[in-house]
Amino acid sequence: MQQIMLVEDEAALVTAIRERFEAEGFAVTTAASGEVALHLLDTVTPELFVIDLGLPGMDGFELLRQLRTRLIDAPVIILTARGDEIDRVVGLELGADDYMVKPFSLRELVARVRVLFRRMAAVAALRAQVAEQPAAPAARTELSLDPVRRSIALHDQHLVLRPREFALFELLFRHPGQVFTREALLRQVWGQGAFFDTRTVDVHIRRLRTRLATLDPELAERLQTEWGVGYRFV
Repeated sequence: MQQIMLVEDEAALVTAIRERFEAEGFAVTTAASGEVALHLLDTVTPELFVIDLGLPGMDGFELLRQLRTRLIDAPVIILTARGDEIDRVVGLELGADDYMVKPFSLRELVARVRVLFRRMAAVAALRAQVAEQPAAPAARTELSLDPVRRSIALHDQHLVLRPREFALFELLFRHPGQVFTREALLRQVWGQGAFFDTRTVDVHIRRLRTRLATLDPELAERLQTEWGVGYRFV
């Protein structure tokens, strides 16, 4: 049974969402605050989070930041009464996967949850296929990848990447010189049926370049933009 954590402080909404999720065959853990949600992670391992932004104390953005800092890569759907674009951008920057503005349809919420679970399965299958392909020769790249630890090594220095950062880098690294469109990267790293646009790819590429520059500024420059098309690694 797929596990979902719902972090929401509005009691009536919690009841409605939990009952609908359970009727659809999901197991649900609820938390009324970000602090409680983090504490529950000691005993449960959610496969997907539904998080309200307007939580008491630690808000939804901070909770999302804490989850990604802990390298918890489970998909996150943000719920909010605010529909401003800046909130969506901040959510994507922090690693959210989807965004729903209140009031919303429970049927649509369930549909989006199912899409995210299908995407997780598709990405896992794609990663297995990519892992079977030979990496570019070390003499050419001076780089090595560790898919288990999601880290890269250069001149005996190591950098641990966030899960999607590593998935992006691994795909580009294993196909040196090949240009991937934003749509292709979104499809292959995030999976089919994503509900957000290709700007999330730009956000993650920008963040990935920043992380690579801490290892070697020249390495970050090898992650190149093909203007109007997409990205490649040389």
